[in-house]
Amino acid sequence: MNRHVNSSKSAVASWLAVALVTVLPVAAAPPPAAPAAQPVPPEEVSRSVFVIPKNRSEGRDPFFPTSTRMYETITSKNPVASDLTALVLKGISGTPDHRLAIINNHTFGVGDEGDVITPHSRIHLRCVEIKTRSVIVESGGQRHELSYTSSP
Repeated sequence: MNRHVNSSKSAVASWLAVALVTVLPVAAAPPPAAPAAQPVPPEEVSRSVFVIPKNRSEGRDPFFPTSTRMYETITSKNPVASDLTALVLKGISGTPDHRLAIINNHTFGVGDEGDVITPHSRIHLRCVEIKTRSVIVESGGQRHELSYTSSP
């Protein structure tokens, strides 16, 4: 009986050896190379484009469907001229080498740009110079000087 067990063990061992010899080269082979991806020309790249509709029949804002805000901005082709008389210099602060000016509750340093809200519109300003009692700002390519007047 011992001889039968030994012969079956050797048969299994030889069978495993043959199986390993035939399977290992297939498993160890590198996978076939994938074809190289061709670069996509920029003209063919899919990009998201949102065209702002001119009226409600052309489309609406998907996030705020009842809003009419985007139609109002399109229809106002000639904005009202900037009303620079509504600009008020409310204060000047800081050290002499780094002054700050407050114009209609918006703080500017020399070289700063920003939108200032007035009762009738929004004006884009750039602060050019801050003097002791006045500020020189630029709006629409024109320079204007705002003087500080302290009122009680």
